[in-house]
Amino acid sequence: MATEQSVDLVDDETVGWFTKAVLIAALTAALAQISIPLPGTLPPFSLQPFGMFFAGLVLGPLWGGVALLLYLLVGIAGVPVFSNGNAGLGYVIAGNTGGFLVGFLVGAVVAGAIAHRSTTPRPVGDLSVPVQVVALTAAVVVVYAIGIPWLSMVTGLPLARAAATMAPYVPFDLLKLGVAVAVVQGGYLASR
Repeated sequence: MATEQSVDLVDDETVGWFTKAVLIAALTAALAQISIPLPGTLPPFSLQPFGMFFAGLVLGPLWGGVALLLYLLVGIAGVPVFSNGNAGLGYVIAGNTGGFLVGFLVGAVVAGAIAHRSTTPRPVGDLSVPVQVVALTAAVVVVYAIGIPWLSMVTGLPLARAAATMAPYVPFDLLKLGVAVAVVQGGYLASR
């Protein structure tokens, strides 16, 4: 009589992290729908950055990057997960928000790398508030560093004008940053 043996292709820990990445990607998609379209070439005001913040702080650089990459790939594939129900490769490449979307992916990796200082995430309770603030501030800087030149290129606005156009968003993004740290510190996304 033959005995059956099972072979784990992927270990349980990897499955757990991937599941969390999928959940953060879905959360980012949901938060993107809470947005206010603005006139002209301005990107919409949305709660999308929370996805990047949570991905970096909760999942670290590797799995946080996976979460935002999944989010981008689903949107590029045509699922309306971007702000105001937008989707598609053209929206990312030729849209005025494409650089910000790519910036969210890079920002999640940067935030995770600064907060966790390793590809393996530490428990969120081990991350001090100052480290979280520095990590998320760096993520915001990265998003603007990628998004503003992209906005300038796509819209034809001079770089300085594109930067001035985005300046009013900065206080709101810093407020979102504070809320994200409070949510993480409160243990609402992960157990300590």
